[in-house]
Formats: sequence, structure tokens, C-alpha cells
Amino acid sequence: MIDKTRLAQKCSTWNIDLTGSQLDLLDRYAQLLVDYNQKVNLTAITTPEGIEDRHFADSLLFAAQPEVCGKLVDVGTGAGFPGVVAKILKPDLQLTLMEPTGKRVDFLKYLCGELGLSGVAFAKERAEEAARKSWREQFDVACARAVAALPVLCEYCLPLVRVGGVFIAMKGPDAPQELAASGSALNKLGGRAGETRRFTLPDGSARCLVLLKKISQTPPAYPRNGGKIAKKPL
Repeated sequence: MIDKTRLAQKCSTWNIDLTGSQLDLLDRYAQLLVDYNQKVNLTAITTPEGIEDRHFADSLLFAAQPEVCGKLVDVGTGAGFPGVVAKILKPDLQLTLMEPTGKRVDFLKYLCGELGLSGVAFAKERAEEAARKSWREQFDVACARAVAALPVLCEYCLPLVRVGGVFIAMKGPDAPQELAASGSALNKLGGRAGETRRFTLPDGSARCLVLLKKISQTPPAYPRNGGKIAKKPL
């Protein structure tokens, strides 16, 4: 399916060294994704190089960050990016895949079973609802690769992170402007801006990883319900 040598070469520019078994798992992942995508809409990207660049390389770049360790929750994971790829790179991760769409959760369970991945939990919930339950402040790291603006993502993700942990948002070239608009949300949610790390993906597109540290507990009033979060971001 994918060109394993090509993917390995691309990742080597970031000093990410993939083993043969990891490349085999990613190849199998790609084939399962494309096959399953014929009956459930998981991704618009189905070419081998598109999957390598837009899904795998992007996810591996996130996963290679030293902060990605311990208990990781991938919020709105969709077809498993970046969480499942992170688990392949770092098998010791305790991964929770959070996805509200039942058909996608079914795929994720099937995928992890086919890949033989253990230590993976599945949360068929919206993040704002999960953070009001037993998932609140349970994770070392939260991540989101979503189109929502950063102030909105902060309210979804920071309540899930323990004090001392980090939320890593995977954003495009507008990350600095989004971060500048997130000051109020960070103050209210117990967060603080850390580094923004800039990269260029193999297809030439810009990727910014925005690190937001959890420095104090999120007040009980947050997160609000999804409608309020969308209509009136913090």
C-alpha cells in the first residue's frame, strides 16, 4: 500500500527512526483505512503518498515530541490520527481514543484489534461531556488535530489534562494568531502558553505544534456545553 522506504526517508529528516515492524504496521493501517473507507467515510485522503504525508508523517511528528508520554487522550480522533500512529511509535503509551461517532469507534476497535495494539481505551463521547465525568484531569497529554479555533479546542481539551500535563494542538500557519486570541481561555481554564514548534510537512504544508501547559485545576464551570462553546468562545 504505502511506500515504506519513502516514508522512512521523509521521517528521517526529523530524526524519527522507524523500525521494520513499525513500518509494517503503518502499511497495514493504510490498507485497512482504505478498505474500510469504502463503507464508512473516514478520510478523503486515500492515495498512498497522501496517507504517508497528511496522516502518517504528520502524526509521527506529533508523536516524536518528548512531551508525548504516559497517558494520552486523542480528542476527536476520527480514523485514529494522531493517536494510533503515536501508539505504534511509542508502544508504552496508555492511549484513549475519544470519538463521538459510533461508526468511527467501531473502525478504531477493529483497527487496533487487527494491528494487535494493547493498552488502548475507546471513549465514545464528546470531549465536553467526558470532562464532566470520570475522564476529568486524568491525562498527562491531550491532543487535537481539528479545524476548530484554538480557544474552542482549549475548552474541549484542557479540562481533560492533569495539573502538570500538556495539551498539544496540531495547527496550521495561523497558529500564532490563534494563540494570541486564546489568552482569556487559558486564564479561565488553568492553562499557560508554552512553545510553538514549527515544521514543514513532506507535501510542503506548514504544521505548528502549540504546547499549552496545565498549571492549575480547571474550575467546575468548565467545560460548558458544546453549543455555548461554539457560539461564545472564551
